[in-house]
Amino acid sequence: MCSRLKYVSLGVLVLQTTSLVLTMRYSRTLLGEGPRYLASSAVVSAELLKILTCLLLVFYDHSFSVRALNRVLNEEILNKPMETLKLAIPSGIYTLQNNLLYVALSNLDAATYQVTYQLKILTTALFSVSMLGKRLGLYQWLSLLILMTGIALVQWPTESLGGPSSKPLSAGSQLVGVIAVLIACFSSGFAGVYFEKILKETKQSVWVRNIQLGLFGLVFGLIGVFVYDGERVRESGVFQGYNSLTWTVVALQALGGLVIAAVIKYADNILKGFATSLSIILSTLISYFWLKDFDPTSVFFLGAMLVIAATFLYGYEGKRPAINHSKV
Repeated sequence: MCSRLKYVSLGVLVLQTTSLVLTMRYSRTLLGEGPRYLASSAVVSAELLKILTCLLLVFYDHSFSVRALNRVLNEEILNKPMETLKLAIPSGIYTLQNNLLYVALSNLDAATYQVTYQLKILTTALFSVSMLGKRLGLYQWLSLLILMTGIALVQWPTESLGGPSSKPLSAGSQLVGVIAVLIACFSSGFAGVYFEKILKETKQSVWVRNIQLGLFGLVFGLIGVFVYDGERVRESGVFQGYNSLTWTVVALQALGGLVIAAVIKYADNILKGFATSLSIILSTLISYFWLKDFDPTSVFFLGAMLVIAATFLYGYEGKRPAINHSKV
């Protein structure tokens, strides 16, 4: 059952990641009337939705008892301030990472973003070794080397061969996007492993942990809204530029946090990262055929194939014959 849950949660994560990246890219480049929605506001909305969803899940776990819900929240959050404060670090980093996601996808096409963002597999692996004491096998280290080579090829500069109707990104905006992705990769690796360490050291519900994460994320996110977009908020409000597509992006981002938490619970962070890389194929196809903002080159395809090959190489390492202890 646990094995089935692991692969179901990984499959859902691939679909969620692909749809989030594509809808976010589309929403940030779509030309429309009025002001564009504020990325910082969308991050806060996603945190609020995540908290409400987790409260409902805890409520469900305790047979819809208001008294039981109140007791859990008091015992696990209010009466354990030091345990709750531990989550301020990953929460702040996740908030930064979520804002960087919008910056990156405003400056990079979905396919390039997806492949480059897989560098978080390397950072996660390194943090897992240093913080959790994990041991990686030969195939895993080799897969990380192949992964880096693939990402380097994807970022290899190529001359645009597009016609006059194409609108390639400027070198400046491309650099901003790449820097945003690189910072997000390091923050994702550290925060993910730190959160995994906390989850596996305690028996606390993953939903309660996400409520704690969300509360800090809400505070950090609101600070970001008023520091970076305070003037625009005063002019047009927090929800300026929101439409059905914006709310879809918010819902997908909120869902992503919960799916990742489930994946960490049933699998591990490195496997989570490699499963996410499978969404590269979907992102590339849809970015080319639907968004039409991506002109693939042979170098990109070579790099993407290397990243996907690294995915399966890590998976091969994990498939060892298990001893069945259930039969005695």
